[in-house]
Amino acid sequence: MTSINTQTALFDYLLKIADDRLILGHRLSETCGHGPILEEDIATTNIALDLIGQANYLLEYAAKVEEKDRTADDLAFLRDEKYFTNILLCEQDNTDFAYMIARQFFFDTFAYLQFSQLRESKDSTLSALAKRSFKEITYHLRHSSQWMLRLGDGTAESNEKLQEAIDYLWMFTGEMFEQTEADQLLISEEIIFDTTKFKDEWFANINTVLTEATLKTVNKDEFMQTGGRKGNHTEYLGHILAEMQNLQRSYPNAQW
Repeated sequence: MTSINTQTALFDYLLKIADDRLILGHRLSETCGHGPILEEDIATTNIALDLIGQANYLLEYAAKVEEKDRTADDLAFLRDEKYFTNILLCEQDNTDFAYMIARQFFFDTFAYLQFSQLRESKDSTLSALAKRSFKEITYHLRHSSQWMLRLGDGTAESNEKLQEAIDYLWMFTGEMFEQTEADQLLISEEIIFDTTKFKDEWFANINTVLTEATLKTVNKDEFMQTGGRKGNHTEYLGHILAEMQNLQRSYPNAQW
C-alpha cells in the first residue's frame, strides 16, 4: 500500500481542481468571437479568463507545495495528457452554444458548493484562494443558470438543442463527486470537505433550474463516465493540449 502524506495529498488535490479550471477555461476561450451576440461573446471570454486565472493561482500553490522547483507554467505546459486529472466534463467539445451552456451550468453548480466549503479550509492559502474566487464563481453560476432558463423556456428549437446537450453531458457529472484515499486524508484534517455531503443539494439545484426551464429533470442514479481523475481521458484532451502547449513545447522557456 502506497504511503500518503498530507503534502502529496494536497498537491494532487490542487492539481486536479486547477486542471478542471484550466481545461474548461481553454474550452471556453475557443468560443471567443463566436458568441450569439456581442455581449455574450464578451461575457464568455471573461469567464474563460476567470477560470484560467483561478487555475494559475492553484497551480502556483501546487508548485510551492510540491517543492520540486516546478512552476505553474511547468505544470500547465509541460505535463503530458496522462498526467492531467481534470474531470471528463471539462474537456467535452463545444459543439454548439447549448452544449457550452449545459456543460458550464453543471460545473458552476458544483463549483459554487465546493468553493463555498473550501473558504473554511484549515489551510490558510487554500481558504484565501477559495474566498478570492467565490465572487467570480457566484457570477458564473448566475450567468449559466440564466441562459439555461432563456434557452429552455425559449423557442422549440432552443429547448430541443439544450435538452440534447443535457442528455449527452449528464453522464460526465458523476465524476465530480469521486474521492480518493488522499482526499479522505485531507477531509480528516479539514483541509478539504466531503463533496458527497452536498451531492443531494447539487442534484436538487440542478433539477430546480431544469424544471423552471421546462426541461426534463435528470436522474442521479444513471450510468456515469469516469477516468479523468486517473489520467484516462477522451480523445478531446490531446487536441486541447496540442494547441495549448504548442508555444512552450516549440520554444522551451519562451518569455515575453
